Amino acid sequence: MGPAPDQQRYRSVIGHFATGVAVITGRGPDGPVGMTANALCSLSLDPPLVLVCFDNASRTFPIVRRAGRFAINLLSHDQDELSGVFASKMGELEKFSHIPHQLVEGVPIIDGALAWLTCDLNALYPGGDHTIGVGAVIEMGEHSKREPLVWYRGRYTRLARGGTGGELAPPGADLV
Repeated sequence: MGPAPDQQRYRSVIGHFATGVAVITGRGPDGPVGMTANALCSLSLDPPLVLVCFDNASRTFPIVRRAGRFAINLLSHDQDELSGVFASKMGELEKFSHIPHQLVEGVPIIDGALAWLTCDLNALYPGGDHTIGVGAVIEMGEHSKREPLVWYRGRYTRLARGGTGGELAPPGADLV
């Protein structure tokens, strides 16, 4: 095996994969915590499981690990500033000071998120500078029919509509 690829080049190449943007939230003894994430996906329909990659340097991850529960808040196209707040090094109490949210199953659900899932942390696996978490979905909901916030090539963007693109998959399509 040769030397590891250059990190900047890797970021550039993998950045061609468009993703949604989410805020992962949890709750510890000092209050709510949260971090922006785009490394997550549906893992299983039966049972409903999600996969989330936690940065090992994150202040949110140790609290979620101890609590054993977290929420995934899928962000709307107009929540890019909110995403920036949760990606910053700002203190946790400051992050939540102006962010309306409700507690569901003991974890913060951000008002205005497109959709949300609360999860019990089922398993953790090492993954380089991240830890891969598997969450068992215990509650979920949809707040909006707006468009998602999309991350592509190092910046926020929106879905394109029109032409033959932009149609939704038919009900029952197996996309997981």
